[in-house]
Amino acid sequence: MKQILTTSLVTSLFLSASALAQDIPVTIYSSSSFAADWGPALPLKADFEKKMPFCKLNFVPISGAGVMFNRLRLEGKKTPADMVLTLNNFMLDAGEKAQLFGASSLDLSAVPAEFKKVSGANTFVPYGFAEYAFIYDKNKLKNPPTSLKELVNRQDLRVIYQDPRTSAVGQGLMAWMNAVYAPEDIAQAWKTLAKHTVTVGKGWSETYPAFLKGEADVVLSYNTSPLYHLLVEKKDQYASLNFKEGHIAQVDFASVVNGHQNACTQGFLQYLLSTPAQRILSQANTMLPVIDNIDLAEYDALKKKVFQNAVSMPVVPQKQMQQWINQWQMALAE
Repeated sequence: MKQILTTSLVTSLFLSASALAQDIPVTIYSSSSFAADWGPALPLKADFEKKMPFCKLNFVPISGAGVMFNRLRLEGKKTPADMVLTLNNFMLDAGEKAQLFGASSLDLSAVPAEFKKVSGANTFVPYGFAEYAFIYDKNKLKNPPTSLKELVNRQDLRVIYQDPRTSAVGQGLMAWMNAVYAPEDIAQAWKTLAKHTVTVGKGWSETYPAFLKGEADVVLSYNTSPLYHLLVEKKDQYASLNFKEGHIAQVDFASVVNGHQNACTQGFLQYLLSTPAQRILSQANTMLPVIDNIDLAEYDALKKKVFQNAVSMPVVPQKQMQQWINQWQMALAE
C-alpha cells in the first residue's frame, strides 16, 4: 500500500509536468562525491527522467556539504539552485534559521518514525544514513581498540579524521566526542588524540584515500565503508570498529529552495523515497536506505542491526556546534 501511494503521487506530478508541454530545468546543488562519475547522481538522473521526461536535472558538484551550504547562504534569494542534496542532521538547525528552504507535499508513509523525529516537517526529506565509525585493515591492525576512549589514548595508533569546519564527517566527530566525554575532559581528550593524529583533512575524499595508501591505521568514515570494499572490490579485510560507547549516525537530507516548488522538484523528492532510488543511493552512495526492504541483502541487514542497537541521530544546534569547533581549535593550538 505504501508503494502504491508513492507511485500515485509521482504519477500525478508527472501529469502536472506533462500538461506544461515544456521542459522544466532543475538545478541541484550536491557534494562533489555525490555528483562524481561513480556517484549516484547520474543513475538517479537517468532513471528519474525516464519517469518524468519533462524534468531535466542538472547536478552542480560542490566540495563538501559545509561549503555547499555556505555558498547557498551567500547567494540567498538569488541562488540558481532549485534543490539541495547532502544536507545532514548537523546542518538542520542552521538550515531552518536561514529560511532558505520550503516545505513539500510528500507521502512519507514509507519512512520510519525515527527519521521523521529528526527532520520534523516536510522541509528536509531523509534519503540515506550511516553511523560514523573508524575503519581499519584487519590484516594490518591485529589489536583494534574497542572504545572511543581507547582510540583516543592509544598512542601507537595513527589516526586520520576530517576538519569539522569543512566536513560533515568532522562535525559528526565533534558530536560523538562530546557525547562520550564530560565538558571538563573534552579539551584534554582532543590534545591526547592530536599527539597521534597523522592529519586532519578537508573532507572524506582526501582522508579516506590517504588511509588506503597506508598513511594511517584508522580513519574516520562510515560503518558502510566495508560494504563498498566487499561488494565492489571483493575485499574483505576492511572493517569498522565497534565501540562500546555506541555510535552516532549521519542522516542525509534533500530539500527544495524556498519558492522553487514545482512538479519536478516535488517529484524528485518523492522519487528519492522509492525503492529504485533507494537501491541506487545505497549502492552508489554507500549509505543505508531510509525505507525498509530494498532487496539488497547486505544493506538491509546492516540497517536492521543499526536499528536494533537504538541508533542515535542527534540534531545539534548551530551555536552548540560552533562552540565545540572553537573548543577543538583552542585545544589543538595549545
